[in-house]
Amino acid sequence: MKSGRKYIILLGDGMADYPIPELGNRTPLEAANTPNMDAVCARGILGLAKTVPDGMAPGSDTANLSVFGYDPRESYSGRAPLEALSMGIDLGPADIALRCNMVNAAGGVMNSFTAGHIQSEFSKVIIDEMNRNISIPGVEFHAGVSYRNIMIWRDYPYREISRTTPPHDIQDRNTGPHLPQGEGSGDLVGVMERSREIISGSAAVREAAKKFRGNPESVWLWGGGTRPRMATLKQRFGISGHTISAVDLIHGIGKAAGLEPITVPGATGYIDTNYEGKADALLAALEASDFVYLHVESPDESGHEGSLEHKMKAIEDFDSRVVGRVVRGLDKFEDYALLVMPDHPTPISLRTHSSEPVPFCMLRTRGWEDDSLKGRSGRSYSEKDGRATGLYVPEGHRLLELMINGKL
Repeated sequence: MKSGRKYIILLGDGMADYPIPELGNRTPLEAANTPNMDAVCARGILGLAKTVPDGMAPGSDTANLSVFGYDPRESYSGRAPLEALSMGIDLGPADIALRCNMVNAAGGVMNSFTAGHIQSEFSKVIIDEMNRNISIPGVEFHAGVSYRNIMIWRDYPYREISRTTPPHDIQDRNTGPHLPQGEGSGDLVGVMERSREIISGSAAVREAAKKFRGNPESVWLWGGGTRPRMATLKQRFGISGHTISAVDLIHGIGKAAGLEPITVPGATGYIDTNYEGKADALLAALEASDFVYLHVESPDESGHEGSLEHKMKAIEDFDSRVVGRVVRGLDKFEDYALLVMPDHPTPISLRTHSSEPVPFCMLRTRGWEDDSLKGRSGRSYSEKDGRATGLYVPEGHRLLELMINGKL
């Protein structure tokens, strides 16, 4: 047995859902075969946690900040700045960052907020063309992973950041009412319209379309904000470690928290991701570190697609290929705390995020200092069974304290 306390968070993005008629009015978590998460519930505790504070949008940014141990009401400064941080983009005090999705909004309808899950190589060609053809002082574009890119506006000239809408919130809907509004919105809409001309008129883009997957028609700007200011987990709790994800947002939160990203080959953010590679990278990282946050995007993407088949597969793959593999690997460590949960629901019926409390299960080898936590095990990992234990954490950012201290 190896000594030294270890803290592990396994997050299946968007796993929680609503009851679905095709599943006999069960949720995907209730209906899926999840023996490994069930076993964690039986050995540890099961409950519900509210990760999105009242009045805040139910995004992966706010919800994951909570799971990382940060109160979004105090730490949140926008989604895009966190992703920019992950990409190594430095923001000055007067700079802003915005998410720059590759989308297909032909005909004024948000047909695909991922541009057909565009490949990163294709997306980069378009970003390069935009940098060459858009000349707004201080504006620059940075290619990310797949459809997820960043626009930086240095020395932002307006007092306020435009109000924007996440494109995944308006799938199959008219885009007109959801275009940027407020100060600076005319410039942002102009960039989005110019991107349409660049994509349709560029020879380089036409050549890339022959080689790579995707159906980009324009970009969509959203999620603007300024650089985050957060105390690190080392400063707060004396722990350090790593993030493992295909999503820049997670690595960005991790960097702000003082964690180092681990890149896993084949991590795609979709149902074809390298689950085993992520689990193995976590176990290897624990040899020298005391904290790892492993994030899997595929259940969330499946929810946005409205695909029950894909969501069931994503949940079962997460259980068997990540949770099971990690739990078996943890046998060599004598002292650890393991948290398994989603960040928010991504209901199939909505095809976007919602803010209801989510089920969490936690296993702690050294037990619980708080007697009220004892006996809160669950039969299986689901929203229903999480509710049945009566354990409710109204401030999700306190789950990390529970992992570390054994009490709330």
